[in-house]
Formats: sequence, C-alpha cells, structure tokens
Amino acid sequence: MRRDTEGILVLDEDGQTRFASGLGIDAAVAQTLSRVWMQRSGVPVKRLFALPGIEPAHSVAALVASQGVCFLIFAAGEGDELTEFIATVDCAADIFRYFITNPYEAMNVIDAAGNLLYMSPIHERSIGLKRGDAIGRPVRDVIENTRLQEVVMTGKPQIGEAHESHGVTRIVSRIPIFDRNRKLVAAIGQVMFKGPQAIPQAIQDISNELARVRQERDFYKRELSGIRNRSYGLDQIVGSSNAIKRLKEDVLRVAPLDVPVLLVGESGTGKELVAHALHLLSPRGDKSLTLVNAAAMPANLVESELFGYEGGAFTGADKRGRKGKFELSNSGSLFLDEIGDMPLEMQVKLLRVLQDGTFQRVGGDRLLHSDFRLISASHRDFQQMIADNTFRLDLFYRISAVTLYLPPLRDRLEDIPELADTFLAAFAKRQGVPKKSIDDHVIRYLQSCSWPGNVRQLQHAVERAAIFSDGDKLAIESFGGLERSADTGASLEKEYRPFDMPTNPGRFDVWEAKQRVELELIAEAMERTGGNKKRVAEELGISRSYLYKQLRMLEAGKTS
Repeated sequence: MRRDTEGILVLDEDGQTRFASGLGIDAAVAQTLSRVWMQRSGVPVKRLFALPGIEPAHSVAALVASQGVCFLIFAAGEGDELTEFIATVDCAADIFRYFITNPYEAMNVIDAAGNLLYMSPIHERSIGLKRGDAIGRPVRDVIENTRLQEVVMTGKPQIGEAHESHGVTRIVSRIPIFDRNRKLVAAIGQVMFKGPQAIPQAIQDISNELARVRQERDFYKRELSGIRNRSYGLDQIVGSSNAIKRLKEDVLRVAPLDVPVLLVGESGTGKELVAHALHLLSPRGDKSLTLVNAAAMPANLVESELFGYEGGAFTGADKRGRKGKFELSNSGSLFLDEIGDMPLEMQVKLLRVLQDGTFQRVGGDRLLHSDFRLISASHRDFQQMIADNTFRLDLFYRISAVTLYLPPLRDRLEDIPELADTFLAAFAKRQGVPKKSIDDHVIRYLQSCSWPGNVRQLQHAVERAAIFSDGDKLAIESFGGLERSADTGASLEKEYRPFDMPTNPGRFDVWEAKQRVELELIAEAMERTGGNKKRVAEELGISRSYLYKQLRMLEAGKTS
C-alpha cells in the first residue's frame, strides 16, 4: 500500500487505535477520523465522506461494526470521476441516496442477463412486493410491460418513453451502463414523472392524448380481431350437418356474453375446439386462453397448479414462486377440461374463486384477484355424480349458466366426408407430402362404423390410413379393424369386412367383448411404452381421461 495516497485506520469503541497503515499512521489524519468517530453519539457515522486537509483530495469509506470502525482512505486517481466526486463533495452519500430513493426518479437496476439487482422501494410497494423480493428475478416477470431487458440486449438507450403498468402511464428512461472497457454491465430504468400531479401541463396533455389514441386503437383492434375470429373460430368446427349448424349458431349467440359455459359431450367430440371458438369470438378474444385438464393433473398438484405458490411453499417448489392458472387467466378465459374429474375438496376452493374472483397462492398471505371467463367441459354424467355426492350441486349451478351439448360422431355421419378431407389436407401439410384422396365406397365404410372415440378417433384412423395406404387413395384395408355400428346396413358388412369373422359366432355380449379387447390393447400398450400414458393415449387414439378410466377398470379387474 502506498503511504502517501492510501491508508487504513481501525478504532475501537473508545476511539483507541487498534491498527493503522499508510495514511492511517499520519497523526493529523488519525486525529480527524477519531474526532468523527467520537462525535457519533446520536448522529450515524457517514459511510462515504471527503477527508479534509489532505492534498490531493481523498475520500473515506467507513465500515462500522459493533466493536468499532474501520476507515478506508483512498485518493481520487486521475480520471476517476467517482472517487474524485466523493473526495470533493462532503455530502456525496446523501446525493447518491437521493438519486436512488427519489420517488420521482425512482431507479431499478438489472444486470447484463436481465435480472434485477436493485428495485426502488416505492416500486416494490406499488406492485405489492416485500422489500428485496424482486432481487435476482427476471425483470420481465416483475415489472409489467417493461422493456428494460431490451436495453441490455441492444446497448441502446430509450429516453422519455411512455410506460403503462397496472393502468397507469408514466414517462421513463432506460439507460445502458458500460464499464471503463466499454463492456455493457447493467441497465437502469428511471421513472421521470410519478403521476399527473408531477407532470407539467404540456406533458399531461400529451399523456391524455396518448391514452385517447390507445383507447381508439384497442377498440379497432378488438373489432378487427372479432371480424377475423368470427370466421376463424367457427371454421375450426368442421361439418355441415344440422347438429353442427345448431352448435355453431349457439356458439355465436353465447360467445359475446360474459357468462360461464359448460360443454358436455363424449370424449373426442371437439370440446376444446368449441372452447377456442367461444374465447376468440368473445370480447376477451385478444387476451389469452389458459387450458387446464383436470383429469391429467395429479391430485396433489391440482391446488398449486390452479392457485400458484409462493417460493419455498413446499419441498421442491421454485424458490421464486410461480403463478397459477387463475392468475395467468386474468382478463382472459380459463378452459377447465374434464372438470367432472376434479377432486371434491378442490371443487369447494374453485367455488370460492368463482364467487368473487379472489384467491391466495399456496403458502402465501396476499389476497389476489383474477377476472376470467370460465369455460368448462366434461364427458361425465353430472346428474349421476351429484346424486352420488361426487360433484357439488352449487358448483354445477355456478359453471352451467349456459350448457352446450356436443353431438357424437354417430349422430352426424354426414360430416365424415368433410372431416376426412380436412384431416388428410392437414396431415399432408404437416408432413410435406402430397394429399391423398378417399373414394365414396371408403366413405360409406367409415359411415358404417360406430366411432366410440368420435372425431378424435376418426382423425387418428384417417392419418394412420394415409400412412399405410400404398397409392394416392385410401384403401379400406388400411383402416384396420374398426368397430361396426349395429345401426348401419347389414349389406355393407360382407362387402367391406376388413378381416375374416366367424360365420356362426354364437350368442355373446358385444359390449363385454369390446371392453375385454380394449383393456387388452391398453395393457399391451402400457407394457410396450413402459407406462407412458401420453404415448398410449396417442397410439390408441383415445383421450387421456378415458385412458385413466380404463386403467382404473383394469386395476380393479386385477384386484378383484
């Protein structure tokens, strides 16, 4: 250490020197610092201050401990503006504190990766965070609509821009920070004006005009989105049968109303497509649609998935916490698929959320609010579940303000040609191959099948046939052994029998035989895939909720 420019002085509680080096040995310096320390009664020792009487100018950093103080003495080097400022301005620390805590120029700091290093206390309070909760988190996850992360990516400042957060428009500046080697190390964001009372009239007028233009933009955006989505949303529901026409009319009638909708229909009838159409055609169509499959979620994770959780709420939880589906659905729509499979204890908690929109994260104590439109769906018999006390009657009334029934494929067989053609076109586009065609006699064969898996089963059957058909047309043999409907003409049976059948099978229960074969196929697929339920459902062309139901039957058969 150079004696003439730097030094250390350590004093105990009584001002006695315990260690000194460099300038700390100088009697005049030691006397000055000892006087600062002994006059601390009732006045906190400044952490940064200029050292008087020494040329060139020097600064002092005070490290205060319970048993004394350590003064670090250093000179302002040539070109070192920071230390020169501290050394020559006795109130440097107070000036720094003003810039950091001033509510009209409140400052946030992020590192080069976009994570928060510092957040102004007034910003933390305005968004409901405890002191220090935001530190280390990505800034985009903390500050709504922020663009501060763009500054560290581009190195370009953004000065005097409008920033809208939680319904309030403020003017902010975002500035990149470089070290002496011109390496970008951080970025700071400063709120230049806190609110209307602090904005000069000219800027207030600009802010009001900007708000008006934004309102008009949002209006025309919603109108354009509505025109575009009116076609797009309904075009995904393929079919021209009377049943589908009635369904589309009901969707158009219900979508603009901000009421809960319950979709009831067998697995594979397209409940998710109808949910998308209801959302896209609603006033919330430009917001997000959050999808939740209640049947696919493990029972012990349902609450944390829906409500979210605070950091450290349970073993294995993300230390930063996580938003739940309710929170993510705010101002948009929430689609609860297979709501009939939701555990009874969760039904009670869901009912409370639907009553007033308020909830708490798991492990949290803050009351949160979410404004979402609920769309529910299930293939279950609600009347039977209510009678069996497995579904709450009050929740059923809450979710079924409007109920839409989706017809099974067997009730709309005239839609099969259009559906098959749509699936073939989509498959060819995805795979980048020529589209195959399908003859009328194959269509008649498909219309003779019972389709217990409905439209989803038809889609998988058509795509498998497109894979295994050698020519440019689909052959009946490529569809494998589909179950035939008892309601279709018996004359088709001989002409289009996909495999040899016994001529005199005798008397047997068709449903039991079908169930036995289905369970055998599921058991074989579970063994082949190592228990991967998602793959099994995809291979067999059934929904995961239906698979879980069959697995329960399979397990019951093993234990009985």
